Amino acid sequence: MSPSVIAEGYATGLMPLHCYIGHGASGTSASMKPFVDGLQRRGLQATAIDLPKRKAEEALPAFHRVVPDDATTVVGGHSYGGRVASLAAAEQNSPYAALILFSFPLHPPGSPDRTAARTAHFPEIRCPALFLSGESDPFARVDLLREAVGRLDGPVELHTYPKLGHGLLPVLDDALDRVAAFLSAIRA
Repeated sequence: MSPSVIAEGYATGLMPLHCYIGHGASGTSASMKPFVDGLQRRGLQATAIDLPKRKAEEALPAFHRVVPDDATTVVGGHSYGGRVASLAAAEQNSPYAALILFSFPLHPPGSPDRTAARTAHFPEIRCPALFLSGESDPFARVDLLREAVGRLDGPVELHTYPKLGHGLLPVLDDALDRVAAFLSAIRA
């Protein structure tokens, strides 16, 4: 962070936000490089984090070891990494500035009946949240996603991409433009 950015942050009372993003269940922090690089090109600080490959609830201790509990911290991730971040954002006294979810895994493919279990914590999320999802994502039936997003208490946005499945790489520039605009709006 440059001294001018730090000085500007203190002068305006707003320190720059820092995004911590987790990977999908089959990925690593290295697989999030296009997201990190794209956010940095948009003037946002971003760090990809590694998460253990187990149940999202069991990954929370590892998440908390590397993600600062701070009001300038934005949490999120792709699929599994976003689910872990959403659980952290739902914790009591969670300080996060925002939650960014790329392809949130609402339910296992072919099992939309498991949506309630994966979204039971949504009413506890108090920070602004942005969901970006493909309309053909087998992990998130779009009608169920719209319904689930409506249960969040804080400011929330949902943007879906027609004919797109579980990965957002084909529309990553648009998705990251939306992230930058969303974070700018919540800081204004």
